Amino acid sequence: MKLKEDMNPLLGRPAGPYRATNHEDGSQQKLVSSLHPGVDTLDKVMEHGAARFPERNCLGTREVLSEEDELQPNGKVFKKVILGEYQWMSYEETYQAAVCFGSGLAALGQRPQCNIAIFCETRAEWMIAAQACFIYNFPLVTLYSTLGGAAIAHGLNETEITHIITSKDLLHSRLKDILLEVPRLQHIIVVDSKPTSWPGFPRGIMVHNMDAVQELGSRPDNMAVARRRPVPSDIAVIMYTSGSTGIPKGVMISHSNIIAGVTGMAERIPDLDETDTYIGYLPLAHVLELSAEMVCISHGCCIGYSSPQTLADQSTKIKKGSKGDTSVLKPTLMAAVPEIMDRIYKNVMTKVEEMSSVQRTLFVLAYNYKMEQITKGYKTPLCDSLVFRKVRSLLGGHMRVLLSGGAPLSAATQRFMNICLCCPVGQGYGLTETCGAGTISEMWDYSTGRVGAPLICSEITLKDWEEGDYIGRDGHKPHPRGEIVIGGPNVTMGYYKNEVKNREDFFVDSNGQRWFCTGDIGEFLPDGCLKIIDRKKDLVKLQAGEYVSLGKVEAMLKNCPFVDNICAYANSDQSYVIGFVVPNQKQLMALAEQRGLRGSWEEICNNPDMERDVLHIITEAALSAKLERFEIPRKIRLSAEPWTPETGLVTDAFKLKRKELKSHYQEDIERMYGGK
Repeated sequence: MKLKEDMNPLLGRPAGPYRATNHEDGSQQKLVSSLHPGVDTLDKVMEHGAARFPERNCLGTREVLSEEDELQPNGKVFKKVILGEYQWMSYEETYQAAVCFGSGLAALGQRPQCNIAIFCETRAEWMIAAQACFIYNFPLVTLYSTLGGAAIAHGLNETEITHIITSKDLLHSRLKDILLEVPRLQHIIVVDSKPTSWPGFPRGIMVHNMDAVQELGSRPDNMAVARRRPVPSDIAVIMYTSGSTGIPKGVMISHSNIIAGVTGMAERIPDLDETDTYIGYLPLAHVLELSAEMVCISHGCCIGYSSPQTLADQSTKIKKGSKGDTSVLKPTLMAAVPEIMDRIYKNVMTKVEEMSSVQRTLFVLAYNYKMEQITKGYKTPLCDSLVFRKVRSLLGGHMRVLLSGGAPLSAATQRFMNICLCCPVGQGYGLTETCGAGTISEMWDYSTGRVGAPLICSEITLKDWEEGDYIGRDGHKPHPRGEIVIGGPNVTMGYYKNEVKNREDFFVDSNGQRWFCTGDIGEFLPDGCLKIIDRKKDLVKLQAGEYVSLGKVEAMLKNCPFVDNICAYANSDQSYVIGFVVPNQKQLMALAEQRGLRGSWEEICNNPDMERDVLHIITEAALSAKLERFEIPRKIRLSAEPWTPETGLVTDAFKLKRKELKSHYQEDIERMYGGK
């Protein structure tokens, strides 16, 4: 199938606005704001699901059969689990559990339109708690489970929280230390069933188990209390962003915003219905995961819960010989951030390198043949069953749609997923401020480096950014380019208690429609698809006047087998770029062995010879990727520690926190620029 040629912007201006076209006649689509007639708030989405699919599986969790400590060769101890089958709650059971929990929260003094917080890992109880809040009109404040103490306290105090829902682990590891900094807090509800008593907490704070709150709520006198239903404009969620810059900001998302975003996302997933199974493992405090799961609930799909540590048979917490979550669940749908997909790609390609020459030749032939065939729109069933079946089984063998968001996906990884996992990858673009919605590529579009056309809930226009020489109005170079501005019913209500930022980033047009200025730079291609080409904050002007897009440099170099992660850095008063690199352990240790170098991982990373060798390899990769000479890092620092959300150097979506990385590597920056 070919892409629709020469999609014209709405008003005939190259800069837009651009909308999705109607599939029947190619006319401009009116913006759509809801999926089902009359289902205009999130409580009605769950009610609709329970009425239409009462007996169907809704939320599933694997039973923990046993846990044990396993000693690693390096002396570290890893906790391993053996998990059983998925235990399911039906749509009706999920709805009733949410009603009882909401009723119990009301009995504990939680009032409609008063904020309540959830600080918890992705699990079935998170979704039940969220549905309870939607049903009883308690605006839900979501916080990433990896935020630091100061950021958690800031979010809870700013939103004046009296009740918080959390897990046993997070209560002990994160919350307990900051309780005295959150003076309004009165009730902590723990989603785990054990223990049932909680001594040692400050006076004035009561700790309850979720089961006990549900039991309290199910009492006839509490169930008889009338509940105040939300209206579409009421706040459903205050979602604290992962904060790649500064302290986290709370984004106010109304019921109608989420429903519009979900409507747009659902339209791009072909044949979505109640026979689909979704695997949920990304943070539900992230707009991508929450939206994806609401898409599933609105269509009667099953959601089986997982975690990055138990996702596949090879995952870190799965005991060798036992099955990971994808092997048991066999999902058909999955959302993923590029970090996860890059990991799968690199692991498989490393195994390909270790194959015999005959096997490797067969794999490469099949890979190239399939790439050619899918580009022409043909299927390759023989290749799929003979060559790629084993790779496909990594995600359970039944995956039919992968949705990628949160960061740009490299062309190499996207092609690999399309070919080896035998399923299309819908690359999306959206932000918390637009409810995760903006664009998603069509599933039959195998081109790379693009994020698709606007969703049916959104329209996009390009705003001139003269400082970076991005001008949309004249359509030059050869396509219109500029700052991406998203409008539509999915654009959120702004930042909580932050009028200055709201005036900077949001505006309302003469028709009353809200718009958000993203800070990302985009280019509209002739078929109406958007390509992200830059970010205002990532653009640095070097001493000689050349502009360097740090994000572009990183995206190009991440494909290098020696690079697990990279942060490019440049000072405007310097003439060259430098980089911090988390090297691939397997590749670097093999190179060290070739060079006759011995030592611990830290010693190998700190060795100046290894730094020079890796810099040479990265430079070659940069030249192959057609980077300009001034864009290529001239000096690098190898980092022995990986960058995880726990280190505070990346967000929960694995986006680089440039400010924190700069502080962390300040001495190295001075050394690399000082010539020491």
